[in-house]
Amino acid sequence: MSADAPRNTDDYCYRHPDRRSYVLCQRCLRTICPECQTQAAVGVICPECMKEQRQATPPRVRRAQASVRALDSRPLVTFWILGVTAVVSLIAVVPGVPIANYLAFNSVFIDPSTGAPFQPWRVLTTALVHNGFLHLGLNMLAVWWIGRSLEPLLGHVRYLVLYVLSAFGGSVAMTLIAPGTTVVGASGAVFGLLGALLVIGRHIGANVRGILIIVGINLVIGLLPIPGFYVAWQAHLGGLAVGALVGLIFARTRRLDQRMPQNLLLVAVAVVLIALCAIPVLL
Repeated sequence: MSADAPRNTDDYCYRHPDRRSYVLCQRCLRTICPECQTQAAVGVICPECMKEQRQATPPRVRRAQASVRALDSRPLVTFWILGVTAVVSLIAVVPGVPIANYLAFNSVFIDPSTGAPFQPWRVLTTALVHNGFLHLGLNMLAVWWIGRSLEPLLGHVRYLVLYVLSAFGGSVAMTLIAPGTTVVGASGAVFGLLGALLVIGRHIGANVRGILIIVGINLVIGLLPIPGFYVAWQAHLGGLAVGALVGLIFARTRRLDQRMPQNLLLVAVAVVLIALCAIPVLL
Protein backbone atom coordinates (compact mmCIF):
# COMPACT_ATOMS: atom_id res chain seq x y z
CA MET A 1 0.00 0.00 0.00
CA SER A 2 1.44 3.40 -0.92
CA ALA A 3 1.91 6.17 1.61
CA ASP A 4 -0.71 8.26 -0.21
CA ALA A 5 -3.39 5.58 0.01
CA PRO A 6 -6.30 6.36 2.37
CA ARG A 7 -6.39 4.46 5.62
CA ASN A 8 -9.12 3.81 8.15
CA THR A 9 -8.04 5.52 11.37
CA ASP A 10 -10.47 3.35 13.32
CA ASP A 11 -8.11 0.41 12.71
CA TYR A 12 -5.25 2.12 14.56
CA CYS A 13 -4.60 2.44 18.28
CA TYR A 14 -5.87 5.78 19.58
CA ARG A 15 -2.83 6.07 21.86
CA HIS A 16 -0.32 4.90 19.21
CA PRO A 17 -1.61 6.05 15.79
CA ASP A 18 1.20 4.18 13.98
CA ARG A 19 0.13 0.76 15.35
CA ARG A 20 -2.62 -1.08 13.55
CA SER A 21 -4.99 -3.19 15.60
CA TYR A 22 -8.50 -4.67 15.46
CA VAL A 23 -9.11 -4.97 19.20
CA LEU A 24 -11.56 -2.59 20.88
CA CYS A 25 -11.72 -1.45 24.47
CA GLN A 26 -14.85 -3.08 25.87
CA ARG A 27 -15.87 0.13 27.68
CA CYS A 28 -15.14 3.04 25.32
CA LEU A 29 -14.91 0.91 22.11
CA ARG A 30 -11.75 2.66 20.93
CA THR A 31 -9.09 0.65 19.11
CA ILE A 32 -6.11 -0.33 21.26
CA CYS A 33 -2.84 -2.09 20.40
CA PRO A 34 -1.45 -5.03 22.43
CA GLU A 35 0.63 -2.70 24.62
CA CYS A 36 -2.47 -0.77 25.67
CA GLN A 37 -4.67 -3.80 26.36
CA THR A 38 -5.51 -4.82 29.91
CA GLN A 39 -7.45 -8.03 30.47
CA ALA A 40 -10.71 -7.45 32.36
CA ALA A 41 -13.70 -9.62 33.22
CA VAL A 42 -15.54 -8.49 30.08
CA GLY A 43 -12.55 -8.52 27.74
CA VAL A 44 -9.73 -6.02 27.24
CA ILE A 45 -9.94 -2.36 28.22
CA CYS A 46 -7.70 0.62 27.57
CA PRO A 47 -5.46 2.31 30.20
CA GLU A 48 -7.79 5.30 30.65
CA CYS A 49 -10.85 3.14 31.29
CA MET A 50 -8.81 0.96 33.65
CA LYS A 51 -7.72 4.05 35.59
CA GLU A 52 -11.31 5.30 35.88
CA GLN A 53 -12.48 1.87 36.99
CA ARG A 54 -9.82 1.64 39.70
CA GLN A 55 -10.60 5.12 41.01
CA ALA A 56 -14.29 4.24 41.32
CA THR A 57 -13.62 0.93 43.10
CA PRO A 58 -13.09 0.75 46.89
CA PRO A 59 -9.65 -0.60 47.99
CA ARG A 60 -11.14 -3.74 49.57
CA VAL A 61 -12.96 -4.60 46.35
CA ARG A 62 -9.81 -3.92 44.29
CA ARG A 63 -7.83 -6.38 46.39
CA ALA A 64 -10.50 -9.05 45.94
CA GLN A 65 -10.66 -8.42 42.19
CA ALA A 66 -6.87 -8.68 41.94
CA SER A 67 -7.00 -12.11 43.55
CA VAL A 68 -9.73 -13.27 41.14
CA ARG A 69 -7.82 -11.95 38.13
CA ALA A 70 -4.66 -13.74 39.21
CA LEU A 71 -6.58 -17.01 39.43
CA ASP A 72 -8.44 -16.41 36.16
CA SER A 73 -5.25 -15.63 34.24
CA ARG A 74 -3.78 -19.04 35.06
CA PRO A 75 -4.15 -21.57 32.21
CA LEU A 76 -6.26 -23.92 34.32
CA VAL A 77 -7.84 -25.76 31.37
CA THR A 78 -4.38 -26.29 29.90
CA PHE A 79 -3.25 -27.84 33.18
CA TRP A 80 -6.25 -30.19 33.15
CA ILE A 81 -5.66 -31.16 29.52
CA LEU A 82 -2.02 -31.94 30.28
CA GLY A 83 -2.86 -33.90 33.40
CA VAL A 84 -5.74 -35.97 32.05
CA THR A 85 -3.99 -36.72 28.76
CA ALA A 86 -0.78 -37.75 30.50
CA VAL A 87 -2.60 -40.07 32.92
CA VAL A 88 -4.68 -41.75 30.21
CA SER A 89 -1.71 -42.11 27.84
CA LEU A 90 0.46 -43.63 30.57
CA ILE A 91 -2.27 -46.08 31.53
CA ALA A 92 -2.59 -47.07 27.87
CA VAL A 93 1.03 -48.26 27.72
CA VAL A 94 0.66 -50.54 30.74
CA PRO A 95 0.76 -54.17 29.56
CA GLY A 96 -2.61 -55.88 29.84
CA VAL A 97 -4.60 -52.62 30.01
CA PRO A 98 -6.18 -52.20 26.53
CA ILE A 99 -7.66 -48.77 27.19
CA ALA A 100 -6.41 -47.49 23.82
CA ASN A 101 -8.62 -50.08 22.10
CA TYR A 102 -11.65 -48.19 23.38
CA LEU A 103 -10.39 -44.63 22.86
CA ALA A 104 -8.46 -44.64 19.55
CA PHE A 105 -10.33 -43.35 16.50
CA ASN A 106 -11.23 -45.20 13.34
CA SER A 107 -14.04 -44.11 11.04
CA VAL A 108 -15.58 -47.59 11.18
CA PHE A 109 -16.78 -46.82 14.71
CA ILE A 110 -19.04 -44.02 13.47
CA ASP A 111 -20.27 -45.88 10.39
CA PRO A 112 -22.96 -48.42 11.34
CA SER A 113 -22.82 -49.93 7.84
CA THR A 114 -19.39 -51.45 8.58
CA GLY A 115 -20.79 -53.76 11.24
CA ALA A 116 -18.41 -52.37 13.88
CA PRO A 117 -19.89 -51.20 17.20
CA PHE A 118 -21.12 -47.60 17.12
CA GLN A 119 -18.76 -45.64 19.41
CA PRO A 120 -18.97 -41.93 18.53
CA TRP A 121 -17.00 -40.81 21.60
CA ARG A 122 -13.82 -41.87 19.82
CA VAL A 123 -13.84 -38.69 17.70
CA LEU A 124 -12.72 -36.88 20.87
CA THR A 125 -11.10 -39.53 23.08
CA THR A 126 -8.46 -40.20 20.46
CA ALA A 127 -6.79 -36.99 21.72
CA LEU A 128 -6.23 -38.67 25.10
CA VAL A 129 -4.06 -41.59 23.96
CA HIS A 130 -0.67 -41.49 22.26
CA ASN A 131 1.72 -43.80 20.49
CA GLY A 132 4.61 -43.74 22.94
CA PHE A 133 6.30 -41.23 25.23
CA LEU A 134 7.84 -39.15 22.43
CA HIS A 135 4.45 -38.64 20.78
CA LEU A 136 2.89 -37.70 24.12
CA GLY A 137 5.73 -35.39 25.11
CA LEU A 138 5.78 -33.44 21.85
CA ASN A 139 2.02 -32.90 21.81
CA MET A 140 1.80 -31.90 25.46
CA LEU A 141 4.77 -29.54 25.10
CA ALA A 142 2.90 -27.84 22.24
CA VAL A 143 -0.31 -27.63 24.29
CA TRP A 144 1.60 -26.02 27.17
CA TRP A 145 3.47 -23.61 24.92
CA ILE A 146 0.32 -22.41 23.16
CA GLY A 147 -2.18 -22.74 25.99
CA ARG A 148 -0.37 -20.56 28.51
CA SER A 149 -0.71 -17.61 26.07
CA LEU A 150 -3.97 -18.42 24.31
CA GLU A 151 -6.13 -19.52 27.25
CA PRO A 152 -5.82 -16.25 29.24
CA LEU A 153 -6.64 -14.36 26.04
CA LEU A 154 -9.77 -16.39 25.22
CA GLY A 155 -10.95 -17.40 28.67
CA HIS A 156 -11.27 -20.91 30.06
CA VAL A 157 -14.55 -21.94 28.42
CA ARG A 158 -13.79 -20.63 24.93
CA TYR A 159 -10.33 -22.19 25.04
CA LEU A 160 -11.81 -25.58 25.96
CA VAL A 161 -14.39 -25.27 23.16
CA LEU A 162 -11.57 -24.50 20.72
CA TYR A 163 -9.58 -27.53 21.83
CA VAL A 164 -12.55 -29.92 21.64
CA LEU A 165 -13.76 -28.70 18.24
CA SER A 166 -10.22 -28.89 16.84
CA ALA A 167 -9.83 -32.48 18.04
CA PHE A 168 -13.22 -33.24 16.46
CA GLY A 169 -12.07 -31.60 13.22
CA GLY A 170 -9.02 -33.85 13.09
CA SER A 171 -11.21 -36.96 13.38
CA VAL A 172 -13.60 -35.69 10.72
CA ALA A 173 -10.70 -35.12 8.32
CA MET A 174 -9.52 -38.69 8.91
CA THR A 175 -13.05 -39.91 8.18
CA LEU A 176 -13.24 -38.04 4.87
CA ILE A 177 -9.66 -38.42 3.60
CA ALA A 178 -8.40 -41.67 5.13
CA PRO A 179 -11.39 -43.78 6.19
CA GLY A 180 -10.57 -47.00 7.99
CA THR A 181 -7.30 -45.67 9.40
CA THR A 182 -6.74 -45.97 13.14
CA VAL A 183 -5.16 -42.91 14.75
CA VAL A 184 -4.30 -41.70 18.24
CA GLY A 185 -2.98 -38.43 19.58
CA ALA A 186 -3.87 -34.80 20.22
CA SER A 187 -2.19 -33.55 17.04
CA GLY A 188 -5.48 -32.39 15.51
CA ALA A 189 -6.27 -30.36 18.63
CA VAL A 190 -2.73 -28.95 18.73
CA PHE A 191 -2.94 -27.82 15.11
CA GLY A 192 -6.31 -26.28 15.94
CA LEU A 193 -4.69 -24.20 18.68
CA LEU A 194 -2.01 -23.13 16.20
CA GLY A 195 -4.64 -22.19 13.62
CA ALA A 196 -6.60 -20.12 16.13
CA LEU A 197 -3.43 -18.46 17.42
CA LEU A 198 -2.47 -17.60 13.85
CA VAL A 199 -5.83 -16.01 13.02
CA ILE A 200 -6.28 -14.19 16.33
CA GLY A 201 -2.69 -12.98 16.29
CA ARG A 202 -3.20 -11.58 12.79
CA HIS A 203 -6.33 -9.74 13.91
CA ILE A 204 -4.65 -8.09 16.89
CA GLY A 205 -1.67 -7.03 14.81
CA ALA A 206 0.87 -9.47 16.27
CA ASN A 207 3.79 -10.89 14.31
CA VAL A 208 2.61 -14.35 13.24
CA ARG A 209 5.55 -15.24 10.98
CA GLY A 210 6.96 -17.69 13.52
CA ILE A 211 3.64 -19.49 13.81
CA LEU A 212 3.39 -19.75 10.03
CA ILE A 213 6.84 -21.31 9.86
CA ILE A 214 5.99 -23.85 12.57
CA VAL A 215 2.73 -24.82 10.88
CA GLY A 216 4.40 -25.10 7.48
CA ILE A 217 7.27 -27.26 8.73
CA ASN A 218 4.94 -29.65 10.53
CA LEU A 219 2.62 -29.98 7.53
CA VAL A 220 5.56 -30.74 5.25
CA ILE A 221 6.95 -33.34 7.68
CA GLY A 222 3.56 -35.03 7.70
CA LEU A 223 3.65 -35.39 3.92
CA LEU A 224 7.17 -36.82 3.70
CA PRO A 225 7.33 -40.63 3.16
CA ILE A 226 9.58 -41.51 6.12
CA PRO A 227 9.95 -45.31 6.57
CA GLY A 228 8.58 -46.52 9.90
CA PHE A 229 7.25 -43.08 10.78
CA TYR A 230 3.55 -42.43 10.17
CA VAL A 231 2.07 -38.97 10.64
CA ALA A 232 -1.68 -38.45 10.32
CA TRP A 233 -1.41 -35.29 8.24
CA GLN A 234 -5.13 -35.52 7.57
CA ALA A 235 -5.87 -34.93 11.26
CA HIS A 236 -3.36 -32.06 11.29
CA LEU A 237 -5.09 -30.44 8.34
CA GLY A 238 -8.58 -30.92 9.76
CA GLY A 239 -7.64 -29.57 13.18
CA LEU A 240 -5.86 -26.60 11.61
CA ALA A 241 -8.88 -25.70 9.46
CA VAL A 242 -11.37 -25.96 12.33
CA GLY A 243 -9.09 -24.10 14.73
CA ALA A 244 -8.59 -21.27 12.26
CA LEU A 245 -12.35 -21.05 11.71
CA VAL A 246 -13.08 -20.96 15.44
CA GLY A 247 -10.32 -18.39 15.90
CA LEU A 248 -11.92 -16.25 13.20
CA ILE A 249 -15.27 -16.50 15.00
CA PHE A 250 -13.66 -15.38 18.25
CA ALA A 251 -11.82 -12.51 16.53
CA ARG A 252 -14.93 -11.22 14.75
CA THR A 253 -17.32 -11.56 17.71
CA ARG A 254 -15.17 -10.24 20.51
CA ARG A 255 -17.55 -7.58 21.84
CA LEU A 256 -19.75 -8.33 24.82
CA ASP A 257 -22.94 -7.77 22.81
CA GLN A 258 -21.80 -10.39 20.27
CA ARG A 259 -21.74 -13.34 22.66
CA MET A 260 -25.00 -14.79 21.37
CA PRO A 261 -23.91 -14.77 17.68
CA GLN A 262 -20.59 -16.23 18.80
CA ASN A 263 -22.27 -19.11 20.62
CA LEU A 264 -24.59 -19.78 17.68
CA LEU A 265 -21.67 -19.87 15.24
CA LEU A 266 -19.78 -22.31 17.46
CA VAL A 267 -22.84 -24.56 17.63
CA ALA A 268 -23.09 -24.33 13.83
CA VAL A 269 -19.46 -25.47 13.50
CA ALA A 270 -20.20 -28.50 15.70
CA VAL A 271 -23.32 -29.34 13.69
CA VAL A 272 -21.41 -29.13 10.39
CA LEU A 273 -18.70 -31.45 11.75
CA ILE A 274 -21.35 -33.97 12.81
CA ALA A 275 -22.94 -33.74 9.37
CA LEU A 276 -19.58 -34.31 7.67
CA CYS A 277 -19.16 -37.52 9.65
CA ALA A 278 -22.27 -38.85 7.93
CA ILE A 279 -20.91 -38.40 4.39
CA PRO A 280 -19.14 -41.81 4.20
CA VAL A 281 -22.31 -43.50 5.50
CA LEU A 282 -24.40 -41.93 2.72
CA LEU A 283 -21.97 -42.79 -0.08
